[in-house]
Amino acid sequence: MAPTNDKTPIRLLSLFSGCGGLDLGFEGDFETRRESVNLAVHGDWQLAQGAGENWVRLEKTKFKTVFANDIRPGAKKAWARYFGKKGADESVYHTESIVNLVKLHAESAASVFPKGIDIVTGGFPCQDFSAAGKRKGFESHKSHSGELIETNAPNIENRGMLYMWMREVIGIVQPKIFIAENVKGLTNLADAKNIIENDFRSISSGGYLVVNARVLHAANYGVPQSRERVIFIGFKKNALKEKAAAALSLDTIPEEYDPYPPATHSFNVSGENLLPPVTLSAALDGLEEPELSRDPSQQKYSMAKYFGKKVQGQSEVNMGGIGPTIRAEHHGNIEFRRLSREHDGKNATELQAGLEERRLSVRECARIQTFPDDYEFVIPASGTEKGVAASEAYKLIGNAVPPLLGYHLAKRIEKNWNLYFKGGK
Repeated sequence: MAPTNDKTPIRLLSLFSGCGGLDLGFEGDFETRRESVNLAVHGDWQLAQGAGENWVRLEKTKFKTVFANDIRPGAKKAWARYFGKKGADESVYHTESIVNLVKLHAESAASVFPKGIDIVTGGFPCQDFSAAGKRKGFESHKSHSGELIETNAPNIENRGMLYMWMREVIGIVQPKIFIAENVKGLTNLADAKNIIENDFRSISSGGYLVVNARVLHAANYGVPQSRERVIFIGFKKNALKEKAAAALSLDTIPEEYDPYPPATHSFNVSGENLLPPVTLSAALDGLEEPELSRDPSQQKYSMAKYFGKKVQGQSEVNMGGIGPTIRAEHHGNIEFRRLSREHDGKNATELQAGLEERRLSVRECARIQTFPDDYEFVIPASGTEKGVAASEAYKLIGNAVPPLLGYHLAKRIEKNWNLYFKGGK
């Protein structure tokens, strides 16, 4: 069931927003590669011609971000630079920690959070659940503000427990639906997934129906990257239509009511009408070499030297396949765009053209994450105002949800909005 023609926006509150990958995905109106869109699966998607022959512009959705939050000033700067061009006021982005915001709300006579929120989204911190990290999980020894905790006693304000503060915000603003995201590694860490699902189900004394979390592989949605994320979705019970509540309560949700988007590309799934995965060759097409580019985000790339194959990040990307997971904590060891012949480089075409060994640029990482080229990541300092350096830009991109994956989630929820909920929007 398609949404009504009502122009009223679906008001979105974004937590752990970072530079805005999920926010961009939910709002739409950005360019992506033509190969990334499968109209045989999504015949209802409206596309406009992009700036280049092989680019299309995805239509704007009904979602509107009215509150965003992250503790990193650089994330706000990148977010405000992009969304400001779309008319957003940077005052909607708050850099206080979610713990402090919830406490301030409890202590203040005025609400810290906007009223009339329809949906809450958030990728709560994943370092403590990531296979690339130390797998501390709930026992993280970092605080909600990212600082080391001196005591060995984990507590509710630890970084690994910040989903509980997302839970608190959901209880405060009472959205019709929430979507939370984390790394696949969480599903392999003891009973973490079940614990989190049950904690979300206890919001407002059992007021939310939380469907079984699902792992989505970004490459199955046109993202040229090996990236798997677990998605939690919860619905406010008293906002649901009776048939929707019954369908969403089943172990196997009927296809019509399934809130998870169908795959469009055949990376590790099969089915009718699926397109092949989008390759790095297609994703990085048209980018000039850093020394020729006018784009600060393409000009900058890690200068870390090659340390040998046994060290993380020392491999060369396969231009004929999908890219590696763009990591937030790469410490300069982002993968190589190409290695030299001396280091067993395989990119013969570029080596024969005389191009030297180098790592992926900031813009190339952004392309692999499906950010559009008008999203600025390397931002020069201006007067006394700090900019965003390449080292921080890599982290912002690596922490983000691929906007295209976010768009798939958004369009699925938007399409089913009137199927799920009482009243229009």
